[in-house]
Amino acid sequence: MVEVGRKYVFDFDSTLTRVEALDVLAEMTLQGKSNKEEVIQEIQHITNLGIDGDISFTESLERRIQLLNAHKNDLEGLVEELRQKISKSIASNKEFFEKFSDDIYVISCGFKEFIDPIVEEYNIPSDRVYANTFKCDDEGNIIGFDETNVLASHNGKIECLKNLDLDGEVQVIGDGYSDYVMREAGIADKFFAYTENVHREKAANNADHVTPNLDEFLFVNDLPRNISYPKNRIKILLLENVHPDAFENLSEDGFSVELVKHSLPEEELIEKIKGVHVLGIRSKTQVTQKVLDAANKLLVVGAFCIGTTQIDLEYSKKKGVVVFNAPYSNTRSVVELAIGQIIMLMRNVFTRSMEIHKGKWNKTAANSREVRGKNLGIIGYGNIGKQLSVLAEAIGMRVYYYDVADKLALGNATKCNTLEDLLSVSDVVTLHIDDNKANKDFIGEREINQMRDGALFINLSRGFVVDIDALASALKSGKLAGAAVDVYPEEPRSNGSFGTALQGLPNVILTPHVGGSTEEAQRDIADFVPNKIMDYVNSGNSVDAVNFPNIRLPKQTNAHRFLHIHKNVPGIMAKINEVLAKYEMNITGQYLSTDSEVGYVITDLDKEYNKEVMKALKNVENTIKFRVLY
Repeated sequence: MVEVGRKYVFDFDSTLTRVEALDVLAEMTLQGKSNKEEVIQEIQHITNLGIDGDISFTESLERRIQLLNAHKNDLEGLVEELRQKISKSIASNKEFFEKFSDDIYVISCGFKEFIDPIVEEYNIPSDRVYANTFKCDDEGNIIGFDETNVLASHNGKIECLKNLDLDGEVQVIGDGYSDYVMREAGIADKFFAYTENVHREKAANNADHVTPNLDEFLFVNDLPRNISYPKNRIKILLLENVHPDAFENLSEDGFSVELVKHSLPEEELIEKIKGVHVLGIRSKTQVTQKVLDAANKLLVVGAFCIGTTQIDLEYSKKKGVVVFNAPYSNTRSVVELAIGQIIMLMRNVFTRSMEIHKGKWNKTAANSREVRGKNLGIIGYGNIGKQLSVLAEAIGMRVYYYDVADKLALGNATKCNTLEDLLSVSDVVTLHIDDNKANKDFIGEREINQMRDGALFINLSRGFVVDIDALASALKSGKLAGAAVDVYPEEPRSNGSFGTALQGLPNVILTPHVGGSTEEAQRDIADFVPNKIMDYVNSGNSVDAVNFPNIRLPKQTNAHRFLHIHKNVPGIMAKINEVLAKYEMNITGQYLSTDSEVGYVITDLDKEYNKEVMKALKNVENTIKFRVLY
């Protein structure tokens, strides 16, 4: 239960709002002035000196008002601006301010003229707002402030709070020097350094608790809040140098994110993953059973790539860990490289290029052909295969495709019923199959022998699906006229030396697994995967999860959401609803999706719950994971 008699004292500037109001007012009043930037910088400098206690607050206020050159009519526009600049977590927890308005005070060195209309919308009346007031001349110009107001003086907040003589525990929430001195003076019991908008070292170092948002403050005090668990407490570990946009997207949403530039071997990852809620990887990090057993808090693994063989998907599911990947983000990048390689191989460009690099001029049309009218055989007609099919046809190729699943042809592409049919008809064979372990050596000596003499071969899928030695033999014997390979059975964990049997062969293009590595693709992946992660963590959506039942549902307001992952055995739903009925919980929505092994149920409830409900739901037999969203 909430402690009776606790009082909450909020600062205004950079706490309830994302900005310093006088800075915003300066932006407005100096519009069009040639020295605008210079004056605004000076005002901000004076503001910071005052906030950190480096000059007296009175001096800070006097100097800023002189520079402002404002009129009382400007205040209406300022209030409108400030309404748009309420701190994000303050706005999302309006319910707290409405419920506890009798215990909430605003003590600010700002001005009542703009604070009152803002906090009124949060159910805080003017008589619980303590702030300065402006002085105007007869024409309405702001020329100063009421110097008799205790808040106009240095350390005025101490005097103000002392005069209030509040009962019970007093907690101060603010971002600066003038806030933490109230605790230092012994008239406030706790100081929370509010860092959502600005992180001031002096305030943070003198705080009982650093609170990066209001959710954290409410969580620590066990007060009603918009989300049950503050996002700053959700730890995200991103490995393998994923695109910085991913870091930005997740940090901006309020999560604690750590970025590591390389992959981690199993032993290191086992240590590092303890306490981590979300793991972001690319293709080199192995998420094994041992890693998953060590991951005591893990909710999600985000693969910032297409493939997921580096993750034990089945064991992840058994542990209630959802896996997302980026199946579409780099499709275009791979397709464009394939088109480029087809043309380069057909024209024998790399052989000519290497010759001229060595000073040899060999102008010839021998073994240099157009792609127009040639037969392209696409093995694997998924996202990449289909898009390649369309582009290849657009440059005049005849397209054939083979897929183990029944896929409809795009454009004039011809479906082949067997792999042999495709290999025997193609001038160029390009491989775009998935990373299923059953595809090992999918193309070996037998399949190469079924290809046309002098055909070209491209692999932009997975290294282990091609027998490299058989491919090298076919290139050396002249059975194949050229190849382009981007993926290898064994690839180094980081940049450095590398060897393959294909090195040094003419008309062979070798690239270091860069098929999907374009700036555009990495940026798209850095948007797509974090959005999936945030959607799951924030609302429970599991759409596009590769190892989990998919549920798509709206974000709820004025409700609580319970997420329950369990083994798919008969009678679980009945047991869950039995618990909810016992505690008289009213269900406003329930969503269930299952596969052969697990069930995932989301329940929305329209009333408060006590901790006993949570305990009872966690104890339902065959529960894998349970969490409360908000």
